[in-house]
Amino acid sequence: MHSLLTRHATTQGPRWALDGRYLPQDFTLSRWLAGSSTGARDALAALPPGEAADAPLLAPVEDHQEVWASGVTYLSSRMAREAESQTADVYQRVYGADRPELFFKANGWRVVGHGAPIRVRADSQWDVPEPELVLVIGADGGIVGYTTGNDVSSRSIEGENPLYLPQAKVYDGSCAIGPGIRVCDAARMRDLAVALEILRDGATVFAGATRTSQIKRGLEELAGWLLRELHQPHGAFLFTGTGIVPGEDFTLRSGDVVRIDIDGLTLENPVS
Repeated sequence: MHSLLTRHATTQGPRWALDGRYLPQDFTLSRWLAGSSTGARDALAALPPGEAADAPLLAPVEDHQEVWASGVTYLSSRMAREAESQTADVYQRVYGADRPELFFKANGWRVVGHGAPIRVRADSQWDVPEPELVLVIGADGGIVGYTTGNDVSSRSIEGENPLYLPQAKVYDGSCAIGPGIRVCDAARMRDLAVALEILRDGATVFAGATRTSQIKRGLEELAGWLLRELHQPHGAFLFTGTGIVPGEDFTLRSGDVVRIDIDGLTLENPVS
């Protein structure tokens, strides 16, 4: 069993917990990720556990961390983006290229957590959730764990022109992460089950599944590219791409509930 690191909204401010018990008040994710990634689990285990963590969950990220994302890492994602785009060859070329597609997704303070509302853009007509394994990366580039993420996206805006990608991907309520960080090394993440369910008026309107083994690129490879020329002194989060894409006849609506599960780590968000 791998440890779960969670962040909670206490009356004294945000506080981290490990396996359901509060860590010392002065523990910060930034300080933990600034240490050696090879000793990350031992560093957590050495901390004295406190009382049971019963305060509401927050997104397991601090203001200082950046959240980035990888694109076109699954074949199904490449095919979906080709279908929506007027310049399909862009996605064919990046899928087979040495250099991956990486893009900025959110500052830590913009991320919403488990149970908090996500949004679709008012100026978009076609919007989808993107269920993804999210790597938690230390300042030294090592992968120390993962969490579940939703890279909410406007397919209509990105499909119009790939240069509109930041507007399709980066806006209020477009990035959800949670419920916590499962602390483990990259080898543990190579073949995890990923499931997406979208509920509307209490009924399932879309469901899909894949496995992280279908990601074309190595997880360490993606982390390495992110930090190649970009120092992350507080650590970083990296979405690894989606392998579940709803069809062209589906778009998110206000009132929908999006549920994403990665090997039992479930993130659920209503659409506002």
